[in-house]
Amino acid sequence: MKKMVLISIVVFHLAGCMAEVGSEAWCAGLAEKPKGDWSLNEAKDYAQHCLLK
Repeated sequence: MKKMVLISIVVFHLAGCMAEVGSEAWCAGLAEKPKGDWSLNEAKDYAQHCLLK
């Protein structure tokens, strides 16, 4: 039970550290990521929020 609580805390903490989709930090981070590693959703969001602003 203690392990599950600890894992939950870590997951929520890491999720809170992620940049919001469309923010400048998110655009910069995705631009540094190899384009072959992008998901289809990431590519769509990048085009909408970073290229077509």
